[in-house]
Amino acid sequence: MKNLKSTLVILLAVLCNVAYAQEIKPQEVKQHMKRVADWQIEHFNECYSGRKNPHHIAAWTNGALYVGMVKWAAMANDDTYNDWLMNICKEQDWKLHHRQYHADDHTIGQLYCDLYRIHKDEKMIEPTIKQFNFIMYHPSQSKLDWKTPYHQDRWNWCDALFMSPPVWAKLYNITGEKKYLDFMVNEFKATTDFLFDKKENLYYRDQSFMGKLDNGTKIFWSRGNGWVFAGLANILSELEPKTKEYKYFLGIYKKMAKKLIEIQTPEGHWAMSLLGQKYYPTPETSGSSFYTFGLAWGINQGILDKETYEPAVNKGWNAMVSHITKDGMLGYVQPIGAAPGKAWPDKTEVYGSGAFLAAGSEVYKLYK
Repeated sequence: MKNLKSTLVILLAVLCNVAYAQEIKPQEVKQHMKRVADWQIEHFNECYSGRKNPHHIAAWTNGALYVGMVKWAAMANDDTYNDWLMNICKEQDWKLHHRQYHADDHTIGQLYCDLYRIHKDEKMIEPTIKQFNFIMYHPSQSKLDWKTPYHQDRWNWCDALFMSPPVWAKLYNITGEKKYLDFMVNEFKATTDFLFDKKENLYYRDQSFMGKLDNGTKIFWSRGNGWVFAGLANILSELEPKTKEYKYFLGIYKKMAKKLIEIQTPEGHWAMSLLGQKYYPTPETSGSSFYTFGLAWGINQGILDKETYEPAVNKGWNAMVSHITKDGMLGYVQPIGAAPGKAWPDKTEVYGSGAFLAAGSEVYKLYK
């Protein structure tokens, strides 16, 4: 009888996994991406998260959208998306946003670098190079402590690791000048030493969350760690695999990947407080899309074992797709914040669309 019960438990677990594993067809992935991209472009200057005014075209929110949109533009076989991105850049005159040191205002630089690689026009990256050279030769003297004046002139919140470091990595790759990589690695290490919890293999959003508990669990914000995980994939894509820098980032990436598949919800998303599924049951699609992107990227690169990690990608992608409205809006995107909170089926944000498009670009490759 005991053996029979054990067998039934195993069979039930297998059947549950099969039930959640839905076939993913590459052409359908592209269809979902097109719907989300088209909806977001059409509603680019509108607000669907309770804001009164649209974001500046160079703000980090839109910068994250462009990171995903440029990946979609490369797949779409339609110049509409590349033209739209080019018009954004021309309107901004290829400049970063207004704060010189702040990582958020560097995000759009990823788009400039990606378009430079296509069009080879130096004016696309000249302002970014000029600004980053200034930062390198006049580095912020601020400490990472959250109460230090001008503390966000350095990367002392985990979101920053998506916003600025990939730009530095891209400039290193484009110019061949290692000074960009060296600066970025040193700052990234300082942030990781400050915010990375070695026991949980996750990042605190910032210093203010350290030592605090939410319903008895440590507070690790889903989108915050999504920023980091997607940023790691984007950085690693710029580096040679045998270098010490690549190995450093790969070590963090693998630790996070292993943790992420352990804490994915049965429904396929990740809870807004990563260790508090019980207390945050509402789906959230921006962080979950970033995780789906990062995991699919790792499988495609041969970094992650497909048999182990593909089920998480499958569940993650299908969960995200289930929250696209009939009009093409990606719902359940948590509004701008810095901590676990709430999301709604009829609310979205541009960075959620960007994360979804990034995920789709790698999911398409995985199942093609």
